[in-house]
Amino acid sequence: MLQQYNIKDELFGFINLETGGDGLFQLGKDGVKEILTPHDKKVEFILFEDKTLCYVKSAMGYPAIYPVYKPKYEGNAKAILMDLDGTSVHSESFWMWIIEQTVSRLTNNAKFTLEASDEPHVSGHSVSEHLQYCIDKYCPNQTVEEARKHYFAITEYEMNEILHGRGKTDAFTPAPGLKDFLYELKAKNIKIGLVTSGLYNKAMPEIISAFKTLGMGDPLDFYDAIITAGQALVKGQVGTLGELAPKPHPWLYSETARVGLGLTEEDKGHVLGFEDSSAGVVSIRLAGFSAIGINGGNISKSGVQSLCLKEYDNLCNALPLILS
Repeated sequence: MLQQYNIKDELFGFINLETGGDGLFQLGKDGVKEILTPHDKKVEFILFEDKTLCYVKSAMGYPAIYPVYKPKYEGNAKAILMDLDGTSVHSESFWMWIIEQTVSRLTNNAKFTLEASDEPHVSGHSVSEHLQYCIDKYCPNQTVEEARKHYFAITEYEMNEILHGRGKTDAFTPAPGLKDFLYELKAKNIKIGLVTSGLYNKAMPEIISAFKTLGMGDPLDFYDAIITAGQALVKGQVGTLGELAPKPHPWLYSETARVGLGLTEEDKGHVLGFEDSSAGVVSIRLAGFSAIGINGGNISKSGVQSLCLKEYDNLCNALPLILS
């Protein structure tokens, strides 16, 4: 059984705060020993003598508080939980380009581009979180509802272009070593779950495209479980819960592990989660698993490297750890 603990020793380089949780917590009051936040300030860790709480902020006005458990990877993995964008498939630049196109329409500025400092805020989270951030910074007179209309219209058009061979040819590129990595896990009978904050209409074309490129067949047959953020809410279509509770909330990883793969509390020491984003790393940790960072995303820029058990440049480099 995982135990709550004071996580201070893992929060290297985090920023000290006097108050946290939008005023709910104050340093030195009600047992609060420290309040720490990473560089991207998307979450806050509230440290007590013998426990830690994580306050997950929300650009949409729905924050949440979670207990933080101490993961203990014991080797001989039973299951691997894998992020999609940036970890399994290199596609983040494409989706950030979609966001740029959306803001371009909202601002009537055909030359609009995101700044480098925007990256931690427009990758790894939900569409609505990304768009709300951009609205707050670039066009505060607009609404997230209007932004979503443009975003999904642009996405539908671009995905159709890609499917017909006319779109961005480099939009979805399999991560280096992905095929060998996945086949090695299969050969060792290790369960594999694919976990993404992307909505279904975004996520499935990505992984289908990657599997087609690699000659690996149908990903629905290959993976033991695939969990996405659900269906987009648009006019004339039923949406699903996925915009307010994606990464860094723990639910996508928790559902993949418990419901999708049938893993129990006792199995957590034999599970690793692979991520390239800060939101994903926090999500894995809040779900109670050890996190493996894949370099190339925003883990370093966001300042959450210390929350990772290990970091690698290539998925295959992690195989000795998985099989130990």
